Amino acid sequence: MPALPLISGREAVRAFERAGWEVKRRRGSHIILTKPGSWASLSIPDHRELDRGLLRKLIRQAGLTVDEFMELLGGK
Repeated sequence: MPALPLISGREAVRAFERAGWEVKRRRGSHIILTKPGSWASLSIPDHRELDRGLLRKLIRQAGLTVDEFMELLGGK
């Protein structure tokens, strides 16, 4: 399993958008993403750096693997 890079919340949002997630709304410092046909929603903080544990949790909630997410990031 590759190590996750330190990325910003906005970079994570762009990667999840490539996977079919859509920005539904913004509440405070959090960006809420939904995906048609999915029961889950993702709440991504708009911070300069996301903790790797939180990022791994978001990837799991999105139904992706770390490798798939890394491809969505563009091999960062």
